[in-house]
Formats: sequence, structure tokens, C-alpha cells
Amino acid sequence: MKHLTLLVPEGENNLSSIVGPYKIFSRANQFIKENGKTPPFKIELAGLSENVEFYNGLFSVKPQVHISEIKKTNLIIIPSLNHNFDKAIEANKPIIQWIEKQYRKGAEVASICTGAFLLASAGILDGKACSLHWSAADAFGKIFPAVRLKTDLLITDEFGIYTNGGAYSFLNLVLYLIEKYYDRQTAIFCSKVFQIDLDRQSQSPFVIFTGQKSHSDELVKKAQTYIEKNFQEKISVGQLSNQFASGRRNFDRRFIKATGNTPLEYSQRVRIESAKKALETSRKTANEIMYEVGYSDMKAFRKVFRKITGLSPLEYKNRYNKDAKGNKSTI
Repeated sequence: MKHLTLLVPEGENNLSSIVGPYKIFSRANQFIKENGKTPPFKIELAGLSENVEFYNGLFSVKPQVHISEIKKTNLIIIPSLNHNFDKAIEANKPIIQWIEKQYRKGAEVASICTGAFLLASAGILDGKACSLHWSAADAFGKIFPAVRLKTDLLITDEFGIYTNGGAYSFLNLVLYLIEKYYDRQTAIFCSKVFQIDLDRQSQSPFVIFTGQKSHSDELVKKAQTYIEKNFQEKISVGQLSNQFASGRRNFDRRFIKATGNTPLEYSQRVRIESAKKALETSRKTANEIMYEVGYSDMKAFRKVFRKITGLSPLEYKNRYNKDAKGNKSTI
């Protein structure tokens, strides 16, 4: 039997991302036993303390073993953290070192949402893809620039390292691991018992674009503000660079360095975010919304909308607008 280590880091972390994997993997083991087979994993909660409190002491978790007692494991799951990342990294240095050691010895590692901060601190994510909650992407990118962020993906799987997007999307990562380590039948059973969409692959529809402004380039901030106030207009990069007295090449370079997007990509994201809000709250057709956000070609609008959200305008409206069923507009 292999060993699964579910970590309980120090600090105020996300309790659901510990309890959820524990319950689902335990149920998978039970299902395997009921079918006359031997479960692939012994599941243990491991940490540094005998008791870790959550939500100001309202709940607590008692790790079954200290990580130093586990000499070899096969799969490690890192739960999500609170948003005091520097404090979490400092408090969990022994766990980070243990993760690195176990990975070098052949263990596979899965991080849930912002648990990626501990995973990346172990130095084993450099050059690899990583997904986490879109709201933590800017902070993560500043600390770990060598990691390839993929916040549009729900799950990444490279070189025995798994990461996933934010919040309760960890349920999809758990099912992914169960299918990989157990079998498809067990994953389907767990998806039915826990009512989880088995094959969801993207978190793009859930991203709220708020603009990447946690940088110090004032010229780029002014350009971002200008784009956001005038997104309905057709603004070329040449116009922007002239507007802010910067050469085209230098302006592009500074904008990408500060935001992670080209000026065109930033403009597209601002427009699509406005279109998303209109689709969520109004009875307007996609044609009307398309013109309002600065597009004049439906094919181009659909293409950019799907690229950013993973859905067509019609699919997005049907999912998020409560009046969509009563408004049968052609989109």
C-alpha cells in the first residue's frame, strides 16, 4: 500500500481543503474495499504541531503524525493558505524542506490553490506550469517569477507535480488524482456521491479582471486608467505611446513588464470584463453589448470572449443571467 500525506501547515489556513480531500480519498478507499480490492493509499494527516487551530479557534485539526516521522511518502497534498503568504512561508520552513526532500526521493506533490506558495518555496516549481486562484496571481508572480503561471487552467500536471485553481475547485483536483491513482470507475463514483462535475477543466469563467496595478510604473498606470475609461473607443498602441510620450517599443516593453499583458491584451480584457457584467445583469443582446464595449465584428467578439472566459457569450449569459431563459435573444 502506498502512502498519502495530507499536510496540515502552521497558521490560519483553509480548513475545507484539508477536510475535503480527506473525506473524498477515504470514501474512494471504502469503495475500493467494497469491490474486493486493496485501497492504493494509507492516508495520514501530517504537520509540525499536535493541534492547529482554524477561524480563531472555532475549529482545530490534530495531525496524526509529525512530518519527521514520515521517511517516505508517495503523494503529498498541500492545502490552500490564508493570504499572509510571507508569514505562512516563514512558519512552515520545515514543511517546505520536507516537501523538497520527498519530491527528490520520488514522491508526487499536489498543491491546492494558494498552497502553491509552499510548493514553489521548495524550489521544485521553477520552469513548470502552475495554477492557483486568479486573485493571488500577481503576488505569486512577484515572489516566484521563474514559475509559469497558468491561471486559466483548473489543473496542471507536470513532472509529478499537480496544481489547481482557487476555492472549491480543489474538488476537481481530488477527482483527477483519484482517477489517476485508483481508476475511472472510482472517480465517477466519487463525483456522484459528492456531486462534483468530473470533467471541468477551466477556471476562466470565474475570473474577475480588476487590472494588474500592483506595480510601480506610473506611466503604465496612467495608460491603464486611460484604457479603462476609453475602452469603447478604438485605441491603437501607437496612439497610447504618443499619448504618454513614449516610443512604441519602449512603451510595449514597460507595459508587458508591469502587467504581464500587451496593451492590446489589456484592452481586450477590460472590454470583455465589461461585456461579462452586461451579460450577467441586462437583457441586452450580444450584438448590443458588442457595440457598447467597442467591437463591431461579432466573429471577432466571440473569438476574444471565448479566449478569455472559455465560453461563448450565449453560454456565459445562460450560466450567469437569471433572466436568460426568458430572453431568447440570438447571440
